[in-house]
Amino acid sequence: MQLSAFLLLAFYLFLLWPLARWHHSRNSLAPAVFAGLLLGVLLGGLMHLAEGWGVNTPWVLDWVGLIGNGYVNLLHLLVMPLVLISILAAVVKVSNTASLGKISGSVLVVLLGTTAIAAFIGVVIAHLFGLTAEGLVEGSREAARVDVLNERMGRVTDLSIPEILTSFISRNIFADLAGQRDTSVIAVVIFAVLMGLAALAVRRENPEQGAAIERFVTVAQAWIMKLVRLIMAFTPYGVMALVTALVAKSSWTDIFNLFNFVLASFVAIALMFVVHALLLMINGISPLHYFATVLPVLVFAFSSRSSAATIPLNVETQIDKLGNSPAIANFSASFGATIGQNGCAGIYPAMLAVMVAVPMGINVFDPVWLTSLIAVIVISSFGIAGVGGGATFAALVVLPTMGLPVQIAALLISVEPLIDMARTALNVNGAMTAGTLTQRWLGPSVEVAEAR
Repeated sequence: MQLSAFLLLAFYLFLLWPLARWHHSRNSLAPAVFAGLLLGVLLGGLMHLAEGWGVNTPWVLDWVGLIGNGYVNLLHLLVMPLVLISILAAVVKVSNTASLGKISGSVLVVLLGTTAIAAFIGVVIAHLFGLTAEGLVEGSREAARVDVLNERMGRVTDLSIPEILTSFISRNIFADLAGQRDTSVIAVVIFAVLMGLAALAVRRENPEQGAAIERFVTVAQAWIMKLVRLIMAFTPYGVMALVTALVAKSSWTDIFNLFNFVLASFVAIALMFVVHALLLMINGISPLHYFATVLPVLVFAFSSRSSAATIPLNVETQIDKLGNSPAIANFSASFGATIGQNGCAGIYPAMLAVMVAVPMGINVFDPVWLTSLIAVIVISSFGIAGVGGGATFAALVVLPTMGLPVQIAALLISVEPLIDMARTALNVNGAMTAGTLTQRWLGPSVEVAEAR
């Protein structure tokens, strides 16, 4: 082991101390998370330079990954228990089942509506930037990715829409609690709703047993939320480690070669954040206050590239910071991890479709073709996995359905991690926007139902 690599790791560990001091001196999580992000960028850049000097940076990054990947694993560990208990508690406490229908309906309307807008923005931006699949160089990594995508496409394109919807219903709840399928989160949500409805039926027939079930669920929820807050305290250090590794491993040459696509993607994503802000403002919610509140959630989503792993922080922020009802927060966070992802399921497949369609002579603004594309994108957004690679899954559904080749997804592998960070932040913000708007529209009726 090189002494320089050991010193570099020691310097990284030393910087955890002032970050911890900064964290504990602040009541809010946001300053510490932002500080962790900045430190991660600086350390990642330093490791880039150190690699050029002959330092064994992969060894250093292995230890850095112990912190970053360990933190992400803890969050993944929380996801299924949190979704199960929180949705179950929401159903048990909101005894008016009509309120549950209104909550889920409102959340889905926002998620799917904003995904349709995101798809349209993706088409427009791809056209304005003149993005096309022509001229992209296919290297060894891209060629290998094409083979993987072709094999995966064979599994995806064989599924019809009814089959995709059927996959939302769990055949083995223990397998779904272990996250064995792309649609495991939504399957656990459905199972939890059914369990909650069964609990309501028990309460009607036997109030004493019903009260015991509610007490158990209340205690379990308090226990889970305490665990969530315990793990959330490690967020600044997890963000610092994740960003350090990401910056250190990024290929700036690849990013420069595909700069036009990267820039177009970030412009489209920024426009969707503006759309979210306008929706909030129209409904009397201050976008500045909202974004200042959710910044730690977006930073973590950006660095982790996982909508599913962000669910615990998403739920906690909606309840404690935004004042959303627990029922609304849990439904919006859970649905938003697998349905109507604005970035991965909306913008990305739309941009790829334009890049492939233009060289084929297709008029992407033909009303029939454009409407068909947006409809396919919205429908296929059901069940997109809330993990890294979800955007590729969306492309594998959308492109073949529109009669377009999927190889373009493999040719963009070099810049995928960079763009996927921003897409994930947009996905998570879409879920929180859906929850916040639903709270504004249905809040009083939900609070009355919970109080019964």
